[in-house]
Amino acid sequence: MDNNSIVNASASESERAVEAALRPRKLTDFIGQPKVCEQLELVLTAAQNRGVSPDHVLLAGPPGLGKTTLSMIIAAELGASLRLTSGPAIQHAGDLAAILSSLQEGDVLFIDEIHRLARTAEEMLYLAMEDFRVDVIVGKGPGATSIPLTLPPFTVVGATTRSGLLPAPLRDRFGFTAHLEYYDAAELQKVVERSARLLETEIDVEAAAEIAGRSRGTPRIANRLLRRVVDFAQVHGNGVVDRAAAQAALTLFEVDPEGLDRLDRAVLETLCTRFNGGPVGLTTLAITVGEEPETVETVAEPYLVREGFVIRTTRGRAATRKAWEHLGLIPPDNGMF
Repeated sequence: MDNNSIVNASASESERAVEAALRPRKLTDFIGQPKVCEQLELVLTAAQNRGVSPDHVLLAGPPGLGKTTLSMIIAAELGASLRLTSGPAIQHAGDLAAILSSLQEGDVLFIDEIHRLARTAEEMLYLAMEDFRVDVIVGKGPGATSIPLTLPPFTVVGATTRSGLLPAPLRDRFGFTAHLEYYDAAELQKVVERSARLLETEIDVEAAAEIAGRSRGTPRIANRLLRRVVDFAQVHGNGVVDRAAAQAALTLFEVDPEGLDRLDRAVLETLCTRFNGGPVGLTTLAITVGEEPETVETVAEPYLVREGFVIRTTRGRAATRKAWEHLGLIPPDNGMF
């Protein structure tokens, strides 16, 4: 695995297969997000008591916090079939019509990255979610006819990392919206300990805490770091994960105690040593560290800003005093931040 991506919350296809084995199957097994789980349990139980499909559910939050896992849990708790797709995969209204027409009563339709749906598909989804029907257009031009198709009751579970991009008409059709928050260290430690049990790996409390503390508040990253630490313990040790093994493995993969990786530190070092703390424009910053602007903006910057290492100004990105101190550098006396 590329060291630059080990603390990136996005998952590749191969990683999703491994992560699937670590996913909890029930709400009671889901670690973290207590308020969301409590609210979701109420919504699902009330619908089951009434014998109807629950309201459509929107899961909003940063990547890697469990939106896909919760969609699977919703289907499992309802005893329903789950259909998975994503916004980018639905390019035309006909693509969505084909999916909707194949749904059975009570099915759960999970649409990842729902904010990236094509506009024509969005408009079809409005009608399907509200009235459980779609209008299928047959033919082209003046001779085209609209055939209404009735759908059985079903539940849409939408996931988005950017809820602000959802059109208001679509957002309003979700009866329940859950906002997932970053995890604290104690919750991530439980995630690591649970995943280690599922991987049949012995891990001590200090090692689990070490991994949790470098996981950027994200379970997906915690599980990814755990797998790399397990690899290290099996190759260079006796397979038991202790704190020394965890520290050595994470040092090898360039993940420091604050959870910063090579790219994060390159951004901070560039700001502090090349531009005297900034501000500097995103494009200039990206060129200097040898990355695409989008990579710096979407992979490194969110965590650096959230943890107070970098601030965004009208003139560009600037390093804070915390960034200088983290690098072991003395901040300038006239530093604004």
